[in-house]
Amino acid sequence: MKVKSRNRSARPAWLGASGELARLRELLAEAQATLSAIRKGEVDAVVVESTLGPQVYTLDGAEFDYRTLIESMNEGALVLTRSAVILYANAHFALMGERPLAKLMGCSLYDLLSAADQVTVGRLLKRPGKSGATTEVLLQRPASAPLPVRVSIQRFPGDVAKGMSIGMVVSDLTESRQREDLLRRLSHGLMQMQETERLRIATDLGDNIAQLLCSILVRCQLLADRLPASENGFQEETIEFVKLLRTTAEEVQRVSTDLRPHGLEILGLMPALRGVVAEFAERMGVSIQVDFARMSAPLPARLELALYRVLEEALRNVEQHARARHVSVTLRRRGLFVQLAIKDDGIGFDTSDQQAKALQEGRLGLLSMRERATAVGGSLDVKSKTSAGTEVRVNVPYLRQPRQSATVRDSPRGE
Repeated sequence: MKVKSRNRSARPAWLGASGELARLRELLAEAQATLSAIRKGEVDAVVVESTLGPQVYTLDGAEFDYRTLIESMNEGALVLTRSAVILYANAHFALMGERPLAKLMGCSLYDLLSAADQVTVGRLLKRPGKSGATTEVLLQRPASAPLPVRVSIQRFPGDVAKGMSIGMVVSDLTESRQREDLLRRLSHGLMQMQETERLRIATDLGDNIAQLLCSILVRCQLLADRLPASENGFQEETIEFVKLLRTTAEEVQRVSTDLRPHGLEILGLMPALRGVVAEFAERMGVSIQVDFARMSAPLPARLELALYRVLEEALRNVEQHARARHVSVTLRRRGLFVQLAIKDDGIGFDTSDQQAKALQEGRLGLLSMRERATAVGGSLDVKSKTSAGTEVRVNVPYLRQPRQSATVRDSPRGE
């Protein structure tokens, strides 16, 4: 069946009201037949009015089995003109958009999108010969909150200007977003558990084991001092034992400090960050430049801890992978955010290769750093080029709140 516009000439005036009534009945019958054909999938041509006059879009073979397949999909399916007029929509898309199927036919897809999403989708639709493009938008619904969806665009072969040119698959992202949110909550909760466990172990090491080692060290030193000169060999052995104990006690103290940044709790963010940088520079012998801007108010402890841990991880990456000769660390206020940037002149990596980028992010612990940033409402950005170094930037919200213990939070998200 073809749905097309008729060339209707004006009826003679002598027909009067009865003739007009007959014409209206004829139009109503035609409209009902058209709607019935659309609902039953019997339409193989649609006429769309445009500035160039009526445009006929044919749906060759509309009666074939592909209609059954498309109607049974759990995803939305659309056929559009180049100007985003909907020529065809399956029942699932109508369900997603909470609109009657009949009202979708012939309307513009843009009517279902926000202004920003209209620009995004319009840009993809107007790319000549561009297929396989995808983007994520919000499908506006009359009675519910906007639905997050992913649209995938495929151009059909044929005359783009006149024919049925664009197919679109619309996927509901609600469950995907929920799973991502759950994984994020679990990840943030895991990080909180790790910090709690670090605190417990650091307390055991610093308050218990370190004290026991110091007691043994003092007693061994007293023993070495009281040994007679005739026991020279035994005295030398005892002194070596004292040195070994002192080294062990220092190592325990270092591990305890790494697990629980005492400087962060006692001195504040900037001195603690300077301490990490100084220790790195001394250990690696790398030129390092520090530029910290003074903050008018301290950050909440959870934000300070996130910045501290990101700096630790970033410098660890420089040490293990970058082969850098120079590193710079800056801390700045950027509007409503505080930004910590770590930049090196090392070997870098190619971020244009998405697979290689994913492998590098896993190798460099960037995913862990990103989770630490998002757990406190921040973000992490990585810029890198092969043989041109890497820059890691973390932004956290600048909130003027009283400093609290970093180990006390209301939820796994740190909110």
